[in-house]
Amino acid sequence: MTDPSPTAVGRRVLPAPPDLVYDEWLDAEGMLDWMCPVRRDQKGIELEPRVGGRLFIDLDDQGTKVSIAGTFLVLNRPAQLQFTWRTSTWASSAPQSVVTVRLAPHGDDETLMTIEHAQVPPDLIERYLQGWTLIADQLGAHLGAP
Repeated sequence: MTDPSPTAVGRRVLPAPPDLVYDEWLDAEGMLDWMCPVRRDQKGIELEPRVGGRLFIDLDDQGTKVSIAGTFLVLNRPAQLQFTWRTSTWASSAPQSVVTVRLAPHGDDETLMTIEHAQVPPDLIERYLQGWTLIADQLGAHLGAP
C-alpha cells in the first residue's frame, strides 16, 4: 500500500551558522538567487515573515507561468521554519502541502539543514525530492560552499 501523504526529504550541510541560514529563508531578495531550480526564471518573491504571513513565488518554468503560495505556520529562529505550499500547476483536488525546514548546528559555523515537504502529490514526490536537493545545493553555493 502506498503512503497517502508522501514526504520529500532533503538534507545538506551549509557553510554558515543556523541564524544566518534561517535569515536567508526570510530574505525575499536573496532568495531570488537560490530558491527555485535555476532553469526557472523567478519573477518575484514576496514574504511576510510572521506566523500567518504570506509566502508567494511567481516564476516562469520554460514558458509556463507558475505561482507558489503559502502561509507561514512556524517561525522559530534559528531552528525551524514551517509553511504551507501550493503550486498553481497542481490539481485542485491535491491537498495543501507543508514544508518544514529544520536547522541544527553542525561543526564549526555550519548548519545541517533538513527540508521535509509533506503531502506532496504522489506522482510528484521524486520531482520534489530532486528540486529540494537542488535548492539546498544552490543555497549552499549562495552561502559560499565550494
